[in-house]
Amino acid sequence: MNKNNLPIGIFDSGLGGLTVVHEIEKILPNEDIIYLGDTARVPYGTRSKEIIQKFSKQDLEFLISKKVKCIVIACHTASSTASEYLQKNYGNIIKIFEVITPTVEFSKKIKGKTVVLATRATIQSKAFSKKLNSTDIACPLLVPFIEEGEVTGSLIKILVHKYLKGIKMDNLILGCTHYPIIENIIRDEVGEKVKLINPGVCTSLVVRNYLTENDLLKKSNKKGQLRIFVTDENSRFKKVAELFLGRKLKNNVQKVNL
Repeated sequence: MNKNNLPIGIFDSGLGGLTVVHEIEKILPNEDIIYLGDTARVPYGTRSKEIIQKFSKQDLEFLISKKVKCIVIACHTASSTASEYLQKNYGNIIKIFEVITPTVEFSKKIKGKTVVLATRATIQSKAFSKKLNSTDIACPLLVPFIEEGEVTGSLIKILVHKYLKGIKMDNLILGCTHYPIIENIIRDEVGEKVKLINPGVCTSLVVRNYLTENDLLKKSNKKGQLRIFVTDENSRFKKVAELFLGRKLKNNVQKVNL
């Protein structure tokens, strides 16, 4: 098979990476995508570095087995904690992207005080602050709330207020793929003047540039297909997945063991 026609591989600890899929579909609508959500072991943000690297290695190897042309680590925790390890061991086999570097490079170009909202593991890695001199805020409760579909109402608003109350900023990086889902609540908390930075947008542009520059764009005008694999599936999966993806799911989701 022509390498151009191979799919893009994307993985995350859960369903939040579907927000990255959503952004890639916007600017690369013809590309096929294979997505893996490690829903049986979400969240990664509370795990040790060794466990995050182990899980990320298994996620990456699964996507390589599906014969993808590049891989996006759509998880900030895995990007900050495991990407260097994965690049060292698999970078000569396949092109690997992560969501932090594109976001950092974009953020360096804008002025003002930057704040990063992220999981505890991402914050502890200093993946953003050592490059941006940013103020980092760990938000360990947001991911489980969002994964449970608690994206409207008073509970999530109370959490966002708890984490962001009184913090001055010009720019706010949504440092977890889950957070764009509650962007409107975050916007209400920080005000209209604060620039919200979505790493999914930053990453999708970098992926497009790579495929274009290396003549790897799909040689077809047909709309790309999305295949989703998960390590666990519950009764609320479809509703939450569609929330993250921003559209209805057309194809069946497959459960896999890693």
